[in-house]
Amino acid sequence: MSSSSSSTPGETAPLLRSRPSSSSYDTITAAKYGVAVDEETGREGPDGHAESGDTQLFDNVPESKRQLGIASAIFLIFNRVIGTGVFAAPSIILRSSGSVGMTFIMWILGSLVAAAGTAVFVEFGTGIPRSGGEKTYMEYLIRRPKYIVTCVYAVYGMGLGWMSTSGIVFGEYALHALAIPVTPVNVRITGFLSVTFCLIMHGVFLKQGLWLQNALGLFKLVVLVLIALSGVACLAGVPGFEIGSQWERPENYGWHNLWEGTDLSANAFVTGMYNVIWSFIGYSNANYALSEVRDPVRTIKRAAPLALLFVACAYLAVNIAYFAVVSKADMLGSGTAAAALFFRNLYGPATSRLLSAIIALSTLANNLSILFSQGRVTQELGREGVLPYSSFFSSNKPFNAPLAGLFAQWLVSVITMLGAPPGDAYLFIVNLISYPLALFNIIISGGLLLLYTPAYKSYDWNPPFRAYKPVVAFFFFSNIFLAVVPMIPPLPGQSVYQRLPYWSHVATAIGIGFVGVIYWFVAFRWIPKQKGYKLERETVMQEDGISRNVFKRIPVHEAE
Repeated sequence: MSSSSSSTPGETAPLLRSRPSSSSYDTITAAKYGVAVDEETGREGPDGHAESGDTQLFDNVPESKRQLGIASAIFLIFNRVIGTGVFAAPSIILRSSGSVGMTFIMWILGSLVAAAGTAVFVEFGTGIPRSGGEKTYMEYLIRRPKYIVTCVYAVYGMGLGWMSTSGIVFGEYALHALAIPVTPVNVRITGFLSVTFCLIMHGVFLKQGLWLQNALGLFKLVVLVLIALSGVACLAGVPGFEIGSQWERPENYGWHNLWEGTDLSANAFVTGMYNVIWSFIGYSNANYALSEVRDPVRTIKRAAPLALLFVACAYLAVNIAYFAVVSKADMLGSGTAAAALFFRNLYGPATSRLLSAIIALSTLANNLSILFSQGRVTQELGREGVLPYSSFFSSNKPFNAPLAGLFAQWLVSVITMLGAPPGDAYLFIVNLISYPLALFNIIISGGLLLLYTPAYKSYDWNPPFRAYKPVVAFFFFSNIFLAVVPMIPPLPGQSVYQRLPYWSHVATAIGIGFVGVIYWFVAFRWIPKQKGYKLERETVMQEDGISRNVFKRIPVHEAE
């Protein structure tokens, strides 16, 4: 936590009385979006928002630092959602649903949940157009006790290795594509090199990193389109797209075959939907970096729905292609990813290395997208002033990119990737990263429902875009579903982990939150009380034109 009685050299304190001319959000803009702003101070008011929440809705990031347009925002979301799931998840969902037809119903329902989540994040993104995602929105909703939300989120945001598992996945597929032995040591080395490459590209070569991220996203989209078209061509009997004679010919689209084996049990439906919904996670990725988006309100309103449309169409079209080429029995019995069976049946076993290269590049794009957004979250935490060495984490030096925030994410991911043993640890890490997102989504969607009520009228919530209340409620209950399911004991003979208890990632995730609460209590309550001072936060301007918050220690007698 940054706590001082004076500002860092080179910073202007307190915040400039008028917002910089290069800022997109002056008092006129704020008024346009329905937020009352004091013309002299440039802060929210006069309804007491700044005093009660101590949160600025609008960012004063100069236009020169806003480098993301609609295309970059779309691929930031698309690359985050589409990783390896599109190549492997269809087989997993089929095992839960029991039939091809039920599989498609589950994918459609998952698309609706993702659409509802997109609407919620677009509303918050237009109402609070600044980086941070859930962190920023929960800070706006939960204003007492002060700074507790930021401290809790900081532990999650800084302590989880967001790229660790995808780094391992990249290593496995890249080695297979290059015909190099896939050993634990080789996988870790390759994964380390991939996440380090992402760090260099986004931390040192910002424009080139964005170009590469977008290019890989476009490549991924083209590949998925080609897979979909190949499946349709096979289904239509186009010459050159026949299934190899040695493979079983599918008959999945006859009406009887479409629904044969449907499992309508509650457990099967819950398991299938749980996997489908998580396959869409990432639709909020552009919200983490809104401070670097040009015209963020207009951009997020267009980019997020378009990205989700691309994702939903890709999932459905690729599933149609898989089931046009691969028999249901083969997909259920082989234990191989659907994409591998598709390439084998249509193009021959020799294409397995080509598929591995495609999946490796898809995973690299996923890693680039994760690091870009999570680095901005770390920078936002630094700008809030609650982290030790906050000025370091909030800086854009020396390459006009949040290298410190990116490095922090890289470091934790590398430690997790290199230190975690194979087996349960990988799945545990995946679940541990995923579970808190459901809890955060419950808070922000439930909070959004409260903002519509008279009890929260003082918040004066009036964003340019509003999601339909039933849509927000649907998203709220879908995340309760995601939060409750992991607490239900698995059926006899089934298990989440080989050795760990099924609830271990839930307990660990909740425990991490308590660590954040303890940090908040010690830093903002216990130590100030013991040493006889109060913390007063003010905003200063860094040399790079970005504002951040610092805490001044005010002796209690002066504060009174």
